[in-house]
Amino acid sequence: MVNEKDTPSGAVRRKNRVMLIGIFAVFIGPMLVAAMLSWSGWRPAGSKAYGTLIDPPRDVSRAAVTLANGEKFVWRNPQWQWTLLALSGSTCAEQCRAALADVLRMRATLGRNATRLRVLYVGAPLPAEALAQLAPLQQGGDDAATFTPWRAQGDDTLALALVDPGGLLMMSYPQGFDVGGVRRDLPKVVQ
Repeated sequence: MVNEKDTPSGAVRRKNRVMLIGIFAVFIGPMLVAAMLSWSGWRPAGSKAYGTLIDPPRDVSRAAVTLANGEKFVWRNPQWQWTLLALSGSTCAEQCRAALADVLRMRATLGRNATRLRVLYVGAPLPAEALAQLAPLQQGGDDAATFTPWRAQGDDTLALALVDPGGLLMMSYPQGFDVGGVRRDLPKVVQ
């Protein structure tokens, strides 16, 4: 009686099975590793946002914000722009204004996408000359205290929050934020 493994056709079948298992390992193996890493909660450093994701996003499209000129802020505008809220503490003096200027310079680095991001300051009223120096910043008042949980807590400090074009509050940046970190997040959403 001849053993099938000893025949040439048996060796070919064995070789074909090993190749098939190898092909499965090459294609299925990385997917299994990725699934295990995902289930363990690991994320690559480059994919994490600098800001704090608000989960679930909060609808602020009806939040009443009165602008300095007396008009109501329109969250859903025809240009379909994102809104970066600058939320000051109880006062906005030298450090807060410097942070606002940094935010506006950061906005300018978005190039052609800079027009897709509005910056709305909500907090202690700024003097007219300071507001003029911070153009195109818009100043408004939080009529219903909607943004109180995300405001800066100290004097002369600033926090940020990002609102999508549909009026959903998506991300927050607490006081002491790094403008570079905010800058890395924005191109992912403002396009």
